[in-house]
Amino acid sequence: MVNEDYIPNPSTRPLRVAIVGAGISGLAAAWQIRQLRSDTELAIFESRTEAGGVLGTVREEGFQVERSADNFITTLPWGIQLCRELGLADQLVTTNPDHRRVFVVWRGRLHPLPDGFLMMAPTRLWPLATTRLLSPLGKLRAGMEYFIPPRRNDSDESLAQFARRRLGREAYERLVEPLVSAVYGADMERLSLLATLSRFRDMEQRYGSLIRAMREQMAQRRRAGGPARGHAKESGARYSMFVTLQQGLQSLIDRLVQSLPVDVVRCGSGVSAVHRENDRWVVKLNDGGQFLCDGVVLAVPAYAAAPILRDLDAPLADELAAITYTGSVILALAYRREDVRHSLNGSGCVVPSVERNPLLAVSFSSQKYPHLAPVDCVLLRVFAGGARRPDLVSMEDDQLIRLLTGEVAKLLKIRGQPLRHWLFRWTRAMPQYEVGHGDRLRRITARLDAWPGLALAGNAYRGVGIPHCIRSGQEAAARALGLPVQDQQTTSSAF
Repeated sequence: MVNEDYIPNPSTRPLRVAIVGAGISGLAAAWQIRQLRSDTELAIFESRTEAGGVLGTVREEGFQVERSADNFITTLPWGIQLCRELGLADQLVTTNPDHRRVFVVWRGRLHPLPDGFLMMAPTRLWPLATTRLLSPLGKLRAGMEYFIPPRRNDSDESLAQFARRRLGREAYERLVEPLVSAVYGADMERLSLLATLSRFRDMEQRYGSLIRAMREQMAQRRRAGGPARGHAKESGARYSMFVTLQQGLQSLIDRLVQSLPVDVVRCGSGVSAVHRENDRWVVKLNDGGQFLCDGVVLAVPAYAAAPILRDLDAPLADELAAITYTGSVILALAYRREDVRHSLNGSGCVVPSVERNPLLAVSFSSQKYPHLAPVDCVLLRVFAGGARRPDLVSMEDDQLIRLLTGEVAKLLKIRGQPLRHWLFRWTRAMPQYEVGHGDRLRRITARLDAWPGLALAGNAYRGVGIPHCIRSGQEAAARALGLPVQDQQTTSSAF
């Protein structure tokens, strides 16, 4: 039990900051606080028995398996920068350049996504014209995107509405929906365009067309003497811009924890509430203790932050509680290479909703990063659940493993049983950025402005990827210390 009743002279004492949550956002906040003001006294309260949140790596019998995210994008600087600051730059590994294409499941078979098709826009027209994923009418309608006038209204819309409006129903169902669902696990009819892939709205308004925007951007790169992205056999997310760590993302968590003084991270210590008292913050612990401090960072899911803030600011708590979440299932499967008859000449496959398949996606993990499995073996990671099949998160282990393993075996022509499997369930792990999410963030920010030293961090606000979570922790650190916070756009567009 922590009981901090003594308040030293504020002119002589160092600042004290409490961080609630020891996931990547909370640990990044702690690291940033120590960089900004090294004499700050820190305490990180984590209700679980270990730090890291959803991030973690399992190593068994030559296999290296990530429990959730397995890499992060480099076009956003915050992940790479933190790795360099922590001395992990030499551990960064890029994806295998020989296996960067994505497949789409259509009528039970894998078809290559058209080369250069990046989430919602083609960089090359010929692959789109020759793909088997679209009918002749579907291709014609997608090509007509060049001539469809842009929407001049700045209001938010669902990603499904935007994609159908620009590219037509077929391209949405067979190309866009499976790619975006694999990232967000969301209901596309409710997913906010402006809070996720806002750059495509910007492209529409600036150039009048996504196709025109892509062509112009590639021409600009050629004139500048740089590579024109999308010209190689690469599609979906730009896998050439993704990296992981040689020893797994667990090493990022471990290095952050090791950088902190002993006993700063207090696992098994939950927080029930925070309130203000004599211009300081009082953090109330589940065991009845309390921690007095000058700043508080809540680096927990929005639904967990809401009850902590309920007595302090009910309207703020209501806004946080209104952010919905979905759960997900990740099943990692190890096979002998000879038992997998598909060539696996790509990074993985995504599955459209119209397939009525329980899978969202399958990552060919050891094809992306060969060091993850022994040479004669294959490591696959299967993703399921999300808004499409929320029931799978609570399905019995044996039934779930049989279901997902059977579907993967059919898709990849696998004979025999897996050598090993690892099952990870994440309940309410993925926030849903629904239409109007940006407006909600503005209301949350307005409420926070009334509480100096109080900050929020995590994937519920301005991005779901690792770099965004790191950035949210950095911004929260500055706010908790009373320092200026650089504005960040309310978008998680990382592709």
